[in-house]
Amino acid sequence: MSEFTINGLRVVSAVVDTGSFTAAADALGYTQSAVSRQVAAMETAAGAALFVRGARGVSPSPAGRLLARRAATVLHEIDGADRDIAGLRDHVTGRVTVAAFPAAAAVLVPRAMARLGREHPGLEVDLAEGSSPTQLRQLRAHRIEVAVIGVGSDLPAYDLDGLRSELLLEGGLLVALPAAHRFAGRDSVAVAELATEPWIVGKGLRDDPQFGAWPTLEHPRIAHAAREWPTRLGLVAAGLGITVLPRLAAASVPAGVRTVAVEDPSWFGRSAVAVTADPPTAEVAVVVGALREEAALLDGPQ
Repeated sequence: MSEFTINGLRVVSAVVDTGSFTAAADALGYTQSAVSRQVAAMETAAGAALFVRGARGVSPSPAGRLLARRAATVLHEIDGADRDIAGLRDHVTGRVTVAAFPAAAAVLVPRAMARLGREHPGLEVDLAEGSSPTQLRQLRAHRIEVAVIGVGSDLPAYDLDGLRSELLLEGGLLVALPAAHRFAGRDSVAVAELATEPWIVGKGLRDDPQFGAWPTLEHPRIAHAAREWPTRLGLVAAGLGITVLPRLAAASVPAGVRTVAVEDPSWFGRSAVAVTADPPTAEVAVVVGALREEAALLDGPQ
């Protein structure tokens, strides 16, 4: 007696999603004949045709659509059980709170959290946002376990005495431009070319460091100031100015915005570092490792 199987349900779902047996085979790493056999077995179990064959591929029959909907629920639960069981085997468990300045919280930390979810499903990671000084106060007060902060010659010299810091990404500031800007198609611009540009800068609490115009420009023309990154980038997209953007946030720019590097031999750069207690716990060390690995993926052309 033929019955529904997990592999068969995966194949049916893949064929529905891709629209062809060939594409489903590629997606699953199967041969096309193996996909055909699985579909045939599922049709026998269902007692109905699951797909309508046509010149341009296949489309699900009413029975196929119904089975694919049910399969999505079943496969979600099966995959969840796999993750839960993997979590029981994983010795890295508990909860870690990671705080980051907003640009790092936009891309780097979420990607590290996703990696940790795959590799250490028993570990729960919470995200908080805050300026670098705020994070360090929270770290010393044991309210967070990892602080992702920015350091550089143009930033305050933070007191890290008794704490452990690990470099994640260095050097990276870009300039975000409107897509129609005359520099938008270039890989880089010389800092002197930015001297007359209208700048969109950060605005926040008095003691918090803010992103201003390019650090070495004298007397830049400030067009607008806004607290949040989405607002600043929205102003850029509307063509109202340009703004400084950390490289690690370049993947978060909206439509209508381009990023370019700046050639400036007089500027020594900034770095993103992870700060923790010293020594860090095993759980915290795993989180910092994930941040480091994801930062390495971001440390390239954008």
